[in-house]
Amino acid sequence: MTQVPETVASAVGASVGPGKQEPPSPSSLTPAQAFDALYAFCAPALVRQTYLLCGRRELAREAVERAFQLAWQRWPEVARDRDPAGWVRAAAYDCALSPWHRFRPRYRHPEPPPADAGHRALLSVLLTLPPSYRRTLVLYDGVGLDLPETAAETEASTPAAARRLTHARDALAARLPELADPAALHAQLLELASTERLHAAKPPVVRTGGERRSIFWTRAAIAFTVAIIGATALTLRTAPTHYSAPIGPAEAVQGVPPPAALGPLSREEQALRAKLRAAEASGPERLSPTAW
Repeated sequence: MTQVPETVASAVGASVGPGKQEPPSPSSLTPAQAFDALYAFCAPALVRQTYLLCGRRELAREAVERAFQLAWQRWPEVARDRDPAGWVRAAAYDCALSPWHRFRPRYRHPEPPPADAGHRALLSVLLTLPPSYRRTLVLYDGVGLDLPETAAETEASTPAAARRLTHARDALAARLPELADPAALHAQLLELASTERLHAAKPPVVRTGGERRSIFWTRAAIAFTVAIIGATALTLRTAPTHYSAPIGPAEAVQGVPPPAALGPLSREEQALRAKLRAAEASGPERLSPTAW
């Protein structure tokens, strides 16, 4: 049996949302058992919280599963984190608020809104807030984190987090005056998240899905690397070793006069040719010029 870090045992029963319970903290768990325990106590509430951020049930479930898959891939790091539940929550929120989801065909059309009119109005106003304001509001008024913890999880300073929270509350109160009271807003957020039928997958399904995803991307990276190496080797094999100047295409040359044909020899030329043929092939007379 592998000893589980104390941070995981304490985080399993940490505050992650409404309806919390204190599970037993075993002294010795395998990594898979510790992961399953963390998932069982965090995932249901985390799916409901993520739904408040994105307004999509399927996307909320997918974001939470993806966050736990990342946590399982980095489990030695997550298990020793000061707040493993917060680590997974931050990853799920980042995935849910990613702007790339708008380009996915399955998320181009809106989902059916909540049945209750008050819940529809609250969710509609939440989705009009900027993502950073919405995240701060959900963490502070929905999850129940204090201001420094909210600022740390949103990667902002405490004054910046306070300003975001104030602006988000003001925008919400302008549209829904009955939720100007923070206590009423907190209760309405919990009610909205609890009434939706949001289910999380089983822990083994998430673990095996993450492992298959890791194997797929590892094999894809290996195949891509092999393809790059093969292409490089082929290029080195077939590339020329020296530069050869290209041969220009043939072109007709204009303006050159035609060659002149030889005409018949005159008598003097014929006599000179006969004399040269009859003379000796060698001798001083052929080497020394004769004075005329």
